[in-house]
Amino acid sequence: MERIGFIGLGIMGKPMAKNLMKAGYTLVVHNRSRASVEELCSQGAQGATCPKEVAERTDVVITMLPDSPDVEEVVLGPKGVIEGTREGMLFIDMSTVAPSTAIKVHDALKEKGVSSLDAPVSGGEIGAKEGTLSIMVGGEREAFDRALPILKAMGKNIVLIGGPGAGQVAKACNQIIVALTIQAVAEALTLARKCGVDPAKVREALLGGFAQSRILEVHGKRMIERTFEPGFRLRLHRKDLNIALQTAKERKVALLATAQAAELMDALLAQGKGELDHSGLAILMEQMAGIGS
Repeated sequence: MERIGFIGLGIMGKPMAKNLMKAGYTLVVHNRSRASVEELCSQGAQGATCPKEVAERTDVVITMLPDSPDVEEVVLGPKGVIEGTREGMLFIDMSTVAPSTAIKVHDALKEKGVSSLDAPVSGGEIGAKEGTLSIMVGGEREAFDRALPILKAMGKNIVLIGGPGAGQVAKACNQIIVALTIQAVAEALTLARKCGVDPAKVREALLGGFAQSRILEVHGKRMIERTFEPGFRLRLHRKDLNIALQTAKERKVALLATAQAAELMDALLAQGKGELDHSGLAILMEQMAGIGS
């Protein structure tokens, strides 16, 4: 089995790395916070001091990082992955970044003889822990086929979307749908509360009809129970919407509802609530309706 390097052990990255270890892969890991590195090392992983070292000691490098600048710094910056690569390696970025960043990284690594894929995920912390993530992949078919056994250790629905950057376009589309559905659920449950109707009963009824969705099931429950500890932080979803809006602007596509959802998220960020789960959008809906949390 190929030796895997994993960089970025956050809410999503750490359980993804653990699933690779459960599948029998040898991991070399790196993270800004050493606590996560130490935790995985206690379970059999090996630690590295920088991204360059991760690449030097592995055959496949995976990154799971917050944003485009982070990926560029970790891959292309000083002591970055690219400095430790050798011909024939494979790089998989599972972060959510701009399609242009994915293409930039792909082209830079290609000059070194390294194959690369952009493979962002959907499914949240639950999917990361259970190994049931949906993985949207951009890149060459040969690299995808090589990566598929590795990706199967972390996800269930794995689709090669197209060439470099295509995975990130698919993820932008995903984040649009998720944001607008969260907004719709938040508005519906707020209306129920304002009318004096039990939102839990409304959710129960709607789950049996055409309005049923994973977001109504999981995030609707969060809204009702007021449990906004992050599975996916609001500030990161806002970042993802910026990627979608910027990509759309470059191609002259109007994303009217997406722009509205982004502004609602901005209002919560201004209140210092960016670390809440993105289902926390319900808080703003309730504020505007004059309902106390």
